[in-house]
Amino acid sequence: MGTLYVTQTDAFIGKVDERLTVKAEQKTIMDIPLIKLEGIVVLGRATISPALVSELLERHICLTFLTQNGRYLGRLEPEATKNIFVRKAQWQAVGESEPAIHLVRGFVRGKLKNYRHSLLRTQREHPDTDLNNNITRLENAIPIEKTNSIDSLRGLEGAGSAAYFGCFQQLIKTSEFQFEARRRPPTDPVHALLSFWYSLLRHDVQSALNIVGFDPYLGYLHVERYGRPSLALDLMEEFRPLIVDAVVLSLINKRSLTLTDFTTEPLSGAVSLTKEGLHTFLRAYQQKKLSNFKHPVMGNKCTYQESFEIQARLLSKYLMNEIDKYPPLILK
Repeated sequence: MGTLYVTQTDAFIGKVDERLTVKAEQKTIMDIPLIKLEGIVVLGRATISPALVSELLERHICLTFLTQNGRYLGRLEPEATKNIFVRKAQWQAVGESEPAIHLVRGFVRGKLKNYRHSLLRTQREHPDTDLNNNITRLENAIPIEKTNSIDSLRGLEGAGSAAYFGCFQQLIKTSEFQFEARRRPPTDPVHALLSFWYSLLRHDVQSALNIVGFDPYLGYLHVERYGRPSLALDLMEEFRPLIVDAVVLSLINKRSLTLTDFTTEPLSGAVSLTKEGLHTFLRAYQQKKLSNFKHPVMGNKCTYQESFEIQARLLSKYLMNEIDKYPPLILK
């Protein structure tokens, strides 16, 4: 099953023997063997039994809390892995070191190349959509091998992202949805979906980094900030176009979600999914994570869920000098 999403307001999550149960309004709405779980995400309010908390820590199952709108609140996770050598190598590379610069190049290259492939695919499938200018701007940002400053690489990442999101509205093939300037909280459905999805992706990538032995709060592309899992955000970059943007566009363009699946908070203008829309959204995310593709480096088929850990292990192998380069996940 992988990740369990609990969306029922005021649910009680507990355990009976080796099974997790979710109860609401005095009825059992979920009953799942704990052995099938890799993580739990609670959206909104829920009560967790102390017995289940202990069991999750014993089984190394992470428990993440989001608001009903998908804003990240925090997580319960077991003690960090005992592989101190991975964290030592991670800390030794901090700053403007050659390994850090190499990794930032990889994160940025992976993200921008996946952006470029996405635009090229859209242009092939919709010849009437002119994306040439944005593709050219992306291509100008991708050659980064001679860039030896992390700040300069951040600038190229920003320029490439601006080129991509500058034509994002053209990727939306229904007039019902409009992509507006980014703001928090999201005040349009498209941004609400993107923000929600990034929160879920963060949960999965951070869990993979914990499994491998990293400190998810020490990154290279994203600067350190209290409470920010910078390395998780770094590794997320190459996955954003592949998982988040692709499925958000699919849900919108295939009209799996319509404007009736969203509500707007009167005072703040914040947009969120209805209960039915949320179930459609989470089902699509789970299906995407469990879909198979051929990993371009490993050469074997894997799911996106598995690829989070694969990329984390490739990252550790590079920092531990077991491989010469870190290969970002780039798919055509």
